[in-house]
Amino acid sequence: MTLTHVIELFLPLDRRHGGTVPREQIQEVVDTLAERFGGATAFTREPAEGLWKKRILVRDRIVLVEVMVESFDEAWWRDYRTQLEEEFDQEQILIRVTEARVV
Repeated sequence: MTLTHVIELFLPLDRRHGGTVPREQIQEVVDTLAERFGGATAFTREPAEGLWKKRILVRDRIVLVEVMVESFDEAWWRDYRTQLEEEFDQEQILIRVTEARVV
């Protein structure tokens, strides 16, 4: 049994200040992660939709990108999240990390 980390990036398809994120920009993220970690999966067939409430109900269209890594470098992922927030014109991008076992 091998311990690993599953890292999920919830990437928006719509920019905070208007406009749509080009699919090529999502592909660049996938390519970057595949190059760095040896593989990445983007679930792009249909955008997922999320609802969340701050003061008003907000609807998000997102693509989920997933990477599996043996060790988790939290500082690198924090820096990468900040970079993605700027590139995607977002207040915050969610990156979720889950420890997993491969059987």
